Parts: sequence; structure tokens; C-alpha cells
Amino acid sequence: MESGATSPAGAETSVSRSSFYAAMRVLPAEQRRAMFAIYAFCRAVDDVADGRDDRQARLADLARWRMDVEALFRGAPTSRLRALSEPIRTFDLQREDFLSIIDGMEMDARADIRAPDQATLDLYCDRVACAVGRLSVRVFGIHGQDGTSLAFHLGRALQLTNILRDLDEDAAKGRLYLPREALLAAGIGEIDPATVLVYPALGKACATVAERARGHFTEAHRLMAKYPLSIVRAPRLMAKVYQNILERLAARGWAPPRRPIRAGGASLLWIVLRHGLFDVKLRREK
Repeated sequence: MESGATSPAGAETSVSRSSFYAAMRVLPAEQRRAMFAIYAFCRAVDDVADGRDDRQARLADLARWRMDVEALFRGAPTSRLRALSEPIRTFDLQREDFLSIIDGMEMDARADIRAPDQATLDLYCDRVACAVGRLSVRVFGIHGQDGTSLAFHLGRALQLTNILRDLDEDAAKGRLYLPREALLAAGIGEIDPATVLVYPALGKACATVAERARGHFTEAHRLMAKYPLSIVRAPRLMAKVYQNILERLAARGWAPPRRPIRAGGASLLWIVLRHGLFDVKLRREK
């Protein structure tokens, strides 16, 4: 298999340990295969951006992925992207969204992001999260402006939650994604990750980001409420899993040492039952 090849089967094995697994598993088979193929692509290019090679080597590798995407949409897929051919035809997935994801990975590969201004962070979120959302809503069957808006809000909500969840992990890589405006408003003028994460006022900056994430979750739920559960079950589960993580982070607080917060098996099961299977039963009884 070609280096970095995307495999839906391999992606399913990998994602089975992630927060998205439960959401993907509730999808019908054709949609599930498409989402695993999209996930495999995202995972492969993310591994390049976070790899141990020097920056130029990582950028060159991402450039090769870009060429592979172009070939895929010309109808001549390389082996590592062949699994995306059918989902692209079936769900009308757009070339620009795959390229946008690579653009986001290049932002990480080109330089360690440290306290970006809000505009740069917003661009980063659009590329690494909302572009994935724009692919996903097509698979879910949410089209037009509603699909674009859901990708916008849910993508940003999930990414901002990731940023808050992964503060220490990102700092170990020399990265800090908290927006500069939030840090300055909290009286933090530093951008060195290790220094910022021990600041007494860190909680104020994190609270600002958490509130912004909550606003995006609210808008995402408003949009999803317009659709039957059969269409929005997967994104609803994604939202609920990440909202649960966000609120547990806020309850834990931001001062070191920060206990890692993950979507454990018990909480995932509760969310699936409460917002997946249980809701299906209620809807059938109406």
C-alpha cells in the first residue's frame, strides 16, 4: 500500500478509539463508508503536519497530497485516494474542501502557531474543521445554506473545544491556539505556550473561548432542529459528545495541573442512548 494511503477499514480501526466513532456508527452503510474515507484522508494529512520531518519535508509531502487531490478530481486517483472516488460521485464532495484541509495542515507545518489573532484563528478553524464539515453535511444530506451554516458553526464549536482540551498537548509541540485578543483581554501579553499556561489569568482567556464555542453549538442545534433525526443523528451526536467535553473542561478549571478530559466509554454510552437510540424511540411513538 502506498505510503500514507487512506483506507476506510484502517480508518475505522483508528477512529474506534475517538469521540467520533459513535456518531459514525449510527450512519447507514454507504454514508458510514464515505465518512470513514474522509476521516482517513484527514488523518493522513494531519499526520504529515504533525510529523517529525523538518518543515520543508512536511510541506513537500503536503504538496504531493495536493497533487493527488487534483488527480482524484480529474478521474485518475492515486491508490491512496481511490477510496474517495465513490463518495465524491455519490455525495458530490467538492475539490475545494479537500484542498482547504491541506491548506490548514500547511499552516501547522509552516510554523508553530502561537497566540494567533482572531482572524488567523478563524481561517485556521475554517480550513481544518469547517471544510471537513462541508464535506460531512453533504454525506448527511443537509444541502444549501443550511449545510454551509451547520458546517460553519459546528466545525468551529468542535475545533474551539479541541483547542481548550489540548492546551498541554499542543504546548508540548510549541503551539498555542488561544486567540491573542482573548489573552490580551485577560492581561496576558506573552505568547510562549509554557509561560501562558501557568498564568493565573489563563482561566479568563479560556472562558472567552469556551463561551464562543457555546454560541456556535447553540446555532448548530438551531439548524439541526429543522431536520428529521434520521438526517441529523450523526452531527447531533458529535455536538453532544463535544459539548459534554467542553462543560467538563469548564467544571475542571484551567489552572495546572490540568487533568485530561476525554469522552470515556460511560459518557459516550449515555450520550448515544440519550440522544441517539432513545430519541429514535420517542420519534416513532409520536
